[in-house]
Amino acid sequence: MKPHTIAPTPPMGWNSWNSFGSQINESLICSTADAMVEYGLLDAGYEYLIIDDCWSLKERDSNGNLVADPEKFPHGIRYVADYVHDKGLKLGIYSCCGVRTCAGYPGSLEHEFADAATFASWGVDYLKYDNCNRPESLGTNLLYRRIAMALRNCGRDILLAACQWGTENVHQWIRSSGAQTFRSTVDIQDCWKSIESIASARLELPFAGGAECFNDMDMLVVGMYGKSYNPETAMGGCTDEEYQTHFALWAMLNSPLIIGCDVRNMSEQTQKILTNKELIAINQDPECRTCYKLSVYGNPDAFVLVKPLCDGDYAVGLFNFSDVAANVSVNFWDMGISASSRRMMAMRDCIRHHDAGTHHEMFSQPVPAHGCEVYRCRVSEA
Repeated sequence: MKPHTIAPTPPMGWNSWNSFGSQINESLICSTADAMVEYGLLDAGYEYLIIDDCWSLKERDSNGNLVADPEKFPHGIRYVADYVHDKGLKLGIYSCCGVRTCAGYPGSLEHEFADAATFASWGVDYLKYDNCNRPESLGTNLLYRRIAMALRNCGRDILLAACQWGTENVHQWIRSSGAQTFRSTVDIQDCWKSIESIASARLELPFAGGAECFNDMDMLVVGMYGKSYNPETAMGGCTDEEYQTHFALWAMLNSPLIIGCDVRNMSEQTQKILTNKELIAINQDPECRTCYKLSVYGNPDAFVLVKPLCDGDYAVGLFNFSDVAANVSVNFWDMGISASSRRMMAMRDCIRHHDAGTHHEMFSQPVPAHGCEVYRCRVSEA
């Protein structure tokens, strides 16, 4: 019998934090659910709708239970979960391994089993679990084991997203905790330097992550354009070219794809980037293989990522982190095609959605500054 799993491929969804911070409420969450269906995000694979920090009252009730803020959520979280589920989506919520969340609301330290039971009773499907305000004497490996055990015994499938920030060599032990995703970097910001920094750090850990325990590169900032109620994230925004590169990197590197912009007001280009089914298929490939990186001769700011796919195809991404346009080449012999093999690469452009021809020995393409090209490649006989 095939084992039951919660996250066989990287989770996809939307999170409130990047665009709204503490400015969340029932109406926002329900209208976002409506938009995710109306604009094709659910059909593209985005199934989780995640309420981040600041959803609860500042104190627990007399029985020690978490309570949704009645001004923000007058009908309670169960009502919101039912609304989200009726749309075909799943609901996520937020807590923290410390005594307080990052924004100062009650954390789940010493309340792990009670809070897991509460979340299950509300119909929650996903828990983002942060790393603020915990006792220095307690390592996060223990605290994430605690909440994972509580969730695994709450009577409901709840995905555990460990927002641990990459401290304490998290990549070495997080899989054994039972978490389905884990952060290994600082929070993302809506600017190119942040995207570049996170991607570069992730490339230093090519072995980290895999099925049922994905390395989360943090939420997508695609389509934010510097607009946000959250000053921690809003940093001036990026160009559409940079947002496209951001999305392609997250897709190639098996990161969860968690949207952070206001999907109720997406631009046409933002919707196009986020619903690119060819890039999403690379991210959601059933084998969940990691990429390997190839250097580009004479250009330290350019590189190639190669990802084996389940049907014998290969995803090949050409990336240019330079501030000027550059020619980026991939030599097929570095991928495994010897000069005497009489094999070529048939290439499909995954951004423009057209065939890019069949090529022998190598492929070269001009790539804009902070830009990318991504191809799905199939080995063919010459």
